[in-house]
Amino acid sequence: MESTSVIIEHMNEIHERHIAPESKVDDRQDYTLRPKKLVDLIGQENVKENLAILLSAAKKRAESLDHVLFYGPPGLGKTTLAHVLANEMEVNIKITSGPAIERAGDLAAILTNLRAGDILFIDEVHRLGKTVEEVLYPAMEDFALDIVIGKGPSARSIRLRLPRFTVIGATTRMSLISAPLRARFGAVYRLESYNQKDILKILERAALLLKVGWSAGGLKSIAERARGTPRVALRLLRRVRDFAQVRENGVITPRVASKALSLMAIDKLGLDEIDRRVLKVIINLGGGPVGLSTIGGSINEEPDTIMDVVEPYLLQLGFLKRTRSGRSVTRQAYEHLGLQYPEIEQPSLI
Repeated sequence: MESTSVIIEHMNEIHERHIAPESKVDDRQDYTLRPKKLVDLIGQENVKENLAILLSAAKKRAESLDHVLFYGPPGLGKTTLAHVLANEMEVNIKITSGPAIERAGDLAAILTNLRAGDILFIDEVHRLGKTVEEVLYPAMEDFALDIVIGKGPSARSIRLRLPRFTVIGATTRMSLISAPLRARFGAVYRLESYNQKDILKILERAALLLKVGWSAGGLKSIAERARGTPRVALRLLRRVRDFAQVRENGVITPRVASKALSLMAIDKLGLDEIDRRVLKVIINLGGGPVGLSTIGGSINEEPDTIMDVVEPYLLQLGFLKRTRSGRSVTRQAYEHLGLQYPEIEQPSLI
């Protein structure tokens, strides 16, 4: 029987993956690598073009930006875009998150400290509480804050005027944002995964800023495994840089990158040990369909975590199929793992 420490290690393993798109503590170094202006942004061309028009129009009218909502998978630059908009408008930005605003009073304190034109960035905006949302509605729409003074029959409501400001929301779960809140954002943009070419440009820019020696092939090896996510690419760059400085001559070449990434158990498509374990569990059970609870029980992980963290990239690669009966593994997954795909004979009609 596994010891308690081993079981805890298994349960936490999925949250410590090098290729996890969610933000981690060591990602704080990414702040120094973030572009400051819209022209410095790489990728997301359609979003950039729309934002350029939004910025230009606001500047010409000498108004604050309209409220903006960014949505899409984690790690694609929603926070970076908020900082870029603040820099372009030359205003202050206040950063918070949905879970951090627990009471309506917390939001009121933030709003009353904003100045004209300032940006309030709310990460994970879908996690705002209902009472907090009720306060945010008039603030976004009428730039006013309704406060109730007193209790019972003597209670009265007063309205405080707020300076015109901009709310920028970010979410990975668009469907969880209430319709009234979603309707108050004047501009809504979806961020897509980056192609390999753009990821390579991001890595080259970051390598210059970090003063890391590299060859084009070395950074390409990292870009191939970055899963189309800049945050993952930058995290892998830092880990490969560490390996190159400790085990090699400090230069990231294809050989050095390959050795470093192999040490992290990340293959050429960006799959790590957790991804392969999920695929192998299904394969060992006949290739599927297999229920999420069965998969989760086999690797000591919650079904919701598998669905939200592991599945999206496997589905994107075409390695996994969702059915009503469960998850099934495709031929491409068998081939990638070097396993023989079981050919199922069609039943005879005679």
